[in-house]
Amino acid sequence: MSLEALKQVVAAEDDARQEKLEMLKKAQLAVDEVEVAGKKSIEKTLERAETEAVYLLRATDQKATDEAKVLASRTANRQAMHRARAERLFDKASDYIIERIVNG
Repeated sequence: MSLEALKQVVAAEDDARQEKLEMLKKAQLAVDEVEVAGKKSIEKTLERAETEAVYLLRATDQKATDEAKVLASRTANRQAMHRARAERLFDKASDYIIERIVNG
C-alpha cells in the first residue's frame, strides 16, 4: 500500500473517531435535555396531584360538614318530636292519676 493510501486511511479513521466523539457529545446533550424535561414534567405532575389532593380533601370536608349539619337538624327535629310526644303522654298520665285519686 502506498504512503498516500495509508495517509488517507489514517485520516479517514481520525475523521471517524472525531465524528463518533461529536455524536456521543450530541447524544449526551440529548439525554441531558430529556432528563431535565422529564424532571420538570414529574414536578408539574406532582404539583397538579398535590393541588388536586388538597381540593378533594376540602371538598370531602365540606361534604362531611354539610351532611353532619343535615344529620344534626334531623336529630334535633326527632328530639323535639319525641319530647312533644313525651309531654303529651305525661299530661295524659297526670290527668289519669289525678282522676283516679279524685274518683278513687
